Amino acid sequence: MPRISEDSFQIDKTRPTSLQAQIREAVVSAILSGRLEPLARLPSTRRLAEHLGISRITVSLAYQELAAQGYLDPLPRSGYRICETAPIARLRATQGADAPGALDWSARIVKRFDIARSIRKPLDWRSYPFPFTYGQSDMSLFDLAAWRDCTRRSLSRSDFEFMAGDFAAADDMQLVQYISSRTLPRRGIKAAADEILVTVGAQNAIWIVVQLLLGAGRHAVCEEPSHPDIYASLKLSGASVSTVPVDQNGLPPDDLPPDVDVVFVTPSHQAPTAVRMPMARRRRLLELAQERDFIVVEDDYEFEMSFLEAPSPALRSIDRHNRVLYIGSFSKSLFPGLRLGYLVGPPELIREARALRALMLRHPPGHLQRAVSNFLALGHYDSLIRRMRGEYAKRHDTMAEALEKCGLTIAGRSSFGGTSFWIEGREDLDADALADALRADGVLIESGSPFFAHRTETCRYFRMAYSSIDASRIPEGVERVAARSRWLQEHRAPTKAGREKP
Repeated sequence: MPRISEDSFQIDKTRPTSLQAQIREAVVSAILSGRLEPLARLPSTRRLAEHLGISRITVSLAYQELAAQGYLDPLPRSGYRICETAPIARLRATQGADAPGALDWSARIVKRFDIARSIRKPLDWRSYPFPFTYGQSDMSLFDLAAWRDCTRRSLSRSDFEFMAGDFAAADDMQLVQYISSRTLPRRGIKAAADEILVTVGAQNAIWIVVQLLLGAGRHAVCEEPSHPDIYASLKLSGASVSTVPVDQNGLPPDDLPPDVDVVFVTPSHQAPTAVRMPMARRRRLLELAQERDFIVVEDDYEFEMSFLEAPSPALRSIDRHNRVLYIGSFSKSLFPGLRLGYLVGPPELIREARALRALMLRHPPGHLQRAVSNFLALGHYDSLIRRMRGEYAKRHDTMAEALEKCGLTIAGRSSFGGTSFWIEGREDLDADALADALRADGVLIESGSPFFAHRTETCRYFRMAYSSIDASRIPEGVERVAARSRWLQEHRAPTKAGREKP
């Protein structure tokens, strides 16, 4: 019987994965790839534990679990071997096609989707001491134990039997009922179950609406600046797209072109400037929608972060002619990796939206839907929002004071709260260069350039969020931003035309 050397095994004690799980992963991977043959004998638990420098019980538990799963056979008083019936690779992997005449896939792609200007967010943002990164969560505020309990509840036998079935195009009715009875009434919105569609985040909802309402010969309007994914989605629809610059009160309705079909707005918390559209403008926008026969798509994110004053009513709550489609998201308030949102509209539109969603992904994962509905129903969500409001209020005040002290100009902030500031640098500032340079200082900010669809010159605006940084680090981080801004100003180089640029 062939023996497997303990030298074949390695573990990484710095990985978050447990040592026992790493041993199981190594064995399973080697079996499935064909590197470990059936009936081969594994190192004894003592020898492998000594080789890896870990507890013998850890190795024993890993072997026992693999035996229970059918990968290993226990041998009487003599260790373990690879099970004769263990799954192995039946075909060997081949190298990528590189022979003459291999298909050129780039020439076969008939439609390009990589047109959005990307917002750079490093995946290792937590390793930076001063992460003013928008849209990330401070997990110290999140009740992980409560979330684990809710996920376990969603795996109870009755819930699992429901979740394991084919939803077809349906949603988890427990989640839909919560959205209908608890979430939407807080925004003054009344909606029945057939007026709600659960989506994979707000962006998925926007994409669905774009596909249903826009195409060649149609005209859409979005804000300037706005999220680059919204502008890209509109352009890819084939519609004509216009942008309307926002001011300190958001989108000016009277600046809309006369022939618009759909207007996309973020009235409660403009993205990215964070300003709020006053009620007079909201009513004017709805008045024009009725007069000119266009539809309004309202992205109402971050309304929960209202620690300065109450947010204004949602556009849909004051819409008397059923012209507003409402989009909400749990990803911003729970955690961004959740990717769960919802679309609210008339039943006939939701019916078509459901059919379109079914062609793309059937439905959002049932396990996530049920876990979130448990989290909401058991009161954990409201408790989390209260914690976040209290902490973000402190960070907001700390950051506002630090920005003023360092001479940085706040161009936009949410009057009710929010999680970020929109900063205006000097006229000659290159926000892209600033963001790149600050990484060496351990600071992350977001350049404003991706938010401007038609900008050709350098952008002096940038966004700084306080949702992912501890209040104690904010003053020093802001000082570093101000210092680096001054440094770039002092080291500008003259151009051939005599002008200067960073």
